[in-house]
Amino acid sequence: MRITLGRVAVATLFLLTHAGLASAADVKVFSTIGVQAALEELAPQFEKASGHKLQITWATAAVLVRKVQAGETADVLILTKQGLETMVKENKATAGSDAVFASSGMAMVVKKGAPKPDISTPEAFKQALLKAKTISYSNPEHGGASGVYLAKLIERMGIADQLKAKTVYPPPSGNAGKLAASGEAELAIQQEPEVMSAEGAEMVGPLPAEYNNITTYAAGPFAGTVQADAANALIRFLHTPAAADVFKKRGLKPEGAAKAS
Repeated sequence: MRITLGRVAVATLFLLTHAGLASAADVKVFSTIGVQAALEELAPQFEKASGHKLQITWATAAVLVRKVQAGETADVLILTKQGLETMVKENKATAGSDAVFASSGMAMVVKKGAPKPDISTPEAFKQALLKAKTISYSNPEHGGASGVYLAKLIERMGIADQLKAKTVYPPPSGNAGKLAASGEAELAIQQEPEVMSAEGAEMVGPLPAEYNNITTYAAGPFAGTVQADAANALIRFLHTPAAADVFKKRGLKPEGAAKAS
């Protein structure tokens, strides 16, 4: 009996595996660079477990929203919460109760081995920006959430004029941390997962709580996608304990189901 049950189990597993492979799909993903380092690590795990293959286009959430509004399509949209809400309102995407999966704050980095300024208080942070020879953050004209926020913060701090001449912007959808790593900027500020992934850059720390800005990330299937099952499988995967572990390692805070794992 034990042998028979064992054979049945093996046969069932074989059938389930091949049924999954038969429905394997190429899944087109539009993803914000805010979760790029984490998703690049998680993608092979998802592909191995599901049989699906991910084809990911990286950009800021704002750029991806504009791509969709211009007529481009995908199977899954991984954006900021605000970006996904915009797509839902425009009937370009759907969002379930599990749409939100992670969040992150902003942080500063310097070139590895360079002195780290004190940014523990709002005044210390302000002085660090004023004393730096060059700084870098996302160009607000490109619509990236961190760049738009920081530009407004600098205006509110009353130092926009002093910083204008010494600000070096990364390319669209680029990583400001890489400019710190290369020495093109003395200080770089962006979403923590982005700057901490820049090889050759070293973390100074998060912005003071009074000045920090938390970005929430959410994922939803593209409206009308023929790969809805695969899209939803990826979204569920973003809430697994395995995903939560990677998020934490990459500077993201798991949210939703992943938070409880």
